[in-house]
Amino acid sequence: MTETPDHDTTDVLIVGSGIAGCAATLAAARAGADVCLVTKAQRPDDASTDWAQGGISTTRGDPESLKADMLAASDDTADEDAIDVLLEEADDAIEDVLLETLEIEFDEGDDGFDYTREAGHSSRRILHVDAMTGTHILRPFLNYLDDHERVEIRQDTAALDLITHEGRIHGVLTDEAADGHPIFAGATILATGGIGELYSRSTNPADATGDGIAMAALAGAEVADLEYVQFHPTAYAGCEAQRDSRQSGGATEQDDPFLLSEALRGEGAVLRNGEGDRFMADYHPDAELAPRDVVARAVAHEREATGEVVLDVRTLEGEFESEFPAIARMCRDRGVKGAEIPVAPCEHFLCGGIDVDAFGRTSLDRLYAVGECSRTGVHGANRLASTSLLEGLVWGLRAGADATGHEPAVVEVPDLRNSDPDLPERFATEKAIRLKQTMDASLGLERDPDEIARASAVLRRLKGELDAYIRTRTARELYELRHACVTALLIARAASENPDSKGCHYVVADSSETVDHTHAY
Repeated sequence: MTETPDHDTTDVLIVGSGIAGCAATLAAARAGADVCLVTKAQRPDDASTDWAQGGISTTRGDPESLKADMLAASDDTADEDAIDVLLEEADDAIEDVLLETLEIEFDEGDDGFDYTREAGHSSRRILHVDAMTGTHILRPFLNYLDDHERVEIRQDTAALDLITHEGRIHGVLTDEAADGHPIFAGATILATGGIGELYSRSTNPADATGDGIAMAALAGAEVADLEYVQFHPTAYAGCEAQRDSRQSGGATEQDDPFLLSEALRGEGAVLRNGEGDRFMADYHPDAELAPRDVVARAVAHEREATGEVVLDVRTLEGEFESEFPAIARMCRDRGVKGAEIPVAPCEHFLCGGIDVDAFGRTSLDRLYAVGECSRTGVHGANRLASTSLLEGLVWGLRAGADATGHEPAVVEVPDLRNSDPDLPERFATEKAIRLKQTMDASLGLERDPDEIARASAVLRRLKGELDAYIRTRTARELYELRHACVTALLIARAASENPDSKGCHYVVADSSETVDHTHAY
């Protein structure tokens, strides 16, 4: 990193500190590049990877079986060539980075690793550490990179805009100065994570505002599959007010959402409705182990019909407290004393994003995207459980290695204005709530074309209001809202252009009609 009073330069710039950003950083540094990683996170649990519970899928020597499961989960929409790239490098990447470099101590049984099974998987092939795998991967990864001589990590640093010049991306403007601080790079890799803050209920950290997708789209990059927003079927249902509570400043740790990992159902836990009936067999022959989109819609339907859905852990093969101590502790901390845990779907993962090739290259020169903000094609319309960490690892390594060898160039950049830094009280809070209410109502588990059109109109007006304020202010919260609003508009546009129900995108012709929640199997 070369520093001057008004700008910095680096060989490779990474934006985001989850597993994809860390993998890209590692690969670029290994190739001899100087790397700067900037992240809004101030601690590991601000990154989505840290929140990943279940684990990371391996092939266990049978890539064709995993490929078949990924295609089935995607409703046969995933890109087979992209899956082949993922599976050809999956086990080597896990061995190299997670086992040999970071020495992650995955759970073991009597005969080696304790592989578990999750929904949509036909066999046990998932490495895990309790049900807190993301935490046990990300923290050692960041510590390792922090000690690397070619890596600089800047925490609490937001990317506001991409720097573009003559059809090429030259880095980003960050919020390190009141009028924007340029970091020029030979290549820029976006690894900014998901879109959880577009919805009132999400399993993502609070800074998941779609930054990378919005910045790339505003710069002219191609995006794809943005209508495919995955909702996890079994999030703890006691956090309905969590997002509004956080926005108003009244949230506590007790309000935070958390997942009841799919591994619970893989080990035998079952879903019951408010009448005590196990219902998933009525929706899909794989019952609780059906694809996520099917289970999520079924849970929502049964909650509406019977008032409640619980995950019954009495049917687990082992004891809940001993087999899943971290999840058990979170349940007990929130006052859940019995074996039936109330659950409801909530936003979890964006299957689409910035369109990239097999090396994470976008349609813009010197711009890459990896992880959840990217669209590699491996997920199609619905992601198979425990493949997101794997995708981030493999594509991060490929993009980081490919992005080296370019000299950074210092180009002219516009100064962002900060002539009126004070925002009206509660402006950002009220706009964020309106955004979330709009997405919840019209772009959730089920979509009605008329409702999508109305949502688009609301979102366009909201973006206009935000643009008016951004002209004279560089506040991070305003740019995050702008990014969230741009990403929401892109999701609405993609949903309006796709009339076919596939995976996570479930179209209801008339919201008043009876909905068939079954999967087209």
